[in-house]
Amino acid sequence: MDLLEKAIIFAVRAHEGMIREKSGMPYILHPIEATTIASTLTNDREVLAAMMLHDTVEDTDTAFDDIRREFGDRVEQLVHGETEKEYAELSREDSWKLRKEESLTRLRANQDRSVKIMWLSDKLSNARSLLRIFEERGDAMWELFHQKDKSVQEWYYRSVADALSEFSETPAYREYVLLIDYIFGGQT
Repeated sequence: MDLLEKAIIFAVRAHEGMIREKSGMPYILHPIEATTIASTLTNDREVLAAMMLHDTVEDTDTAFDDIRREFGDRVEQLVHGETEKEYAELSREDSWKLRKEESLTRLRANQDRSVKIMWLSDKLSNARSLLRIFEERGDAMWELFHQKDKSVQEWYYRSVADALSEFSETPAYREYVLLIDYIFGGQT
């Protein structure tokens, strides 16, 4: 079994029974979609394996040590590069802006193109999900999120686009920008 196949099986088991809260879809569809997007940007099996595993540490009982033991140092480091720091003493609502600011700072400072591919793939998958919810609920959708202020959400999604502008010639980046322009009302 190759590294990517092993990561797919690991992620399916780690996310077993999980549902994406806002969409009601099986959670595993997000890492699969994000990995598929990443495969349009790289054929590096370690990056694709890390993409498949990118939410396991944040959203399951998987630890970074588990990733390192099963998939090696580089895959663990890639997953780490896409994982937000948690603040146990704060609610998800109260820590939202802090987590996003810290993640953006790390993204902007990161020189590893592979981590940036993971970011773009994850955020494009998220933007696609946002679009589906937006089509159903319009701006009322923001009430479903930890950060309910649309303008703050827009700040984050546009900051990600700015930090990933080196990918501006790729279809994935262009789709991401089109989706956030549509969801947030566009920019002229």
